[in-house]
Amino acid sequence: MKTNLDALLTALYVHLDDDVLPAPRPRRGPGRPPALTDAELVCVAVAQVLLRYNDERHWLRAAPARVGHLFPRLIDQSEYNRRLRDLGHVLFTTALRLARALPSYADSLRLMDGTPVRCGASRTTVQRSEMGEIAGYGRDVSHHAFYWGAKLMLITTAEGAVCAFSLANPKELDERAQALHLLHAHRCAPGDCPIVCDKGFSGAATEAAAAELGHVLIRPAREDEPRPAVTVFPSWLRQRIEAIIWTLKNQLGLERHAARTTEGLWARTCQRILALNTAIWHNWLIDAPVKRSLIAYDH
Repeated sequence: MKTNLDALLTALYVHLDDDVLPAPRPRRGPGRPPALTDAELVCVAVAQVLLRYNDERHWLRAAPARVGHLFPRLIDQSEYNRRLRDLGHVLFTTALRLARALPSYADSLRLMDGTPVRCGASRTTVQRSEMGEIAGYGRDVSHHAFYWGAKLMLITTAEGAVCAFSLANPKELDERAQALHLLHAHRCAPGDCPIVCDKGFSGAATEAAAAELGHVLIRPAREDEPRPAVTVFPSWLRQRIEAIIWTLKNQLGLERHAARTTEGLWARTCQRILALNTAIWHNWLIDAPVKRSLIAYDH
């Protein structure tokens, strides 16, 4: 049952080698050439996430049996971790390029939501952590709990492909400020496009700033509002982005990222989002009936 995963990794490698990564420069100086090229390393990282190996050491012990027929030359855990952190920008760029290559990217509808990415559970961890730039104390409103970590903001298509995302310190940027910053930084949709979100993005200033960028925020009405923001709110769309977040955090392992540095957290977040977008992109290529299904690639 390796055919579908093999096809996905092969298609991703060809896309990276032809359209994303520049041609490698000829090596100069002493030392051996790297055992894995950047394109091969990205493919191995995507396979790790899709096969649900959250621990890198565990993955590299199992990788020869799982993907060794595609990548006979593998590297040790320390080099894998270091190179993956260095390739964070490549993971980010590839994930967004794959989203733009989807037919559904032209749809005039987006979903937006934020979710906490916990990075520590004890005061000792907070004091010793090297993620002070991006991690801070925040409140998880959905679960009525405080946490220490970063806030992940996502803008997705209706079928689940992530079009734009960002990580921010919850103490420095609240949910609305982070959403506006993301809308300014990334053009996530062609032309004017409504965005379905929750009531946490309410506010006249927020909605006016989003309207200037061509986005109408569709959200449920708050209890203290004199009139509802919309007559009928599409609750099923809100449930869909909740399912996308659940896929990222549980099925693709973002909840168990085990990052210890800011660069590591960013790389592992991009790694999970790239795996999700790659699966949706490949399901479009093979005309799979359910575009966000990962069943064909997780075994």
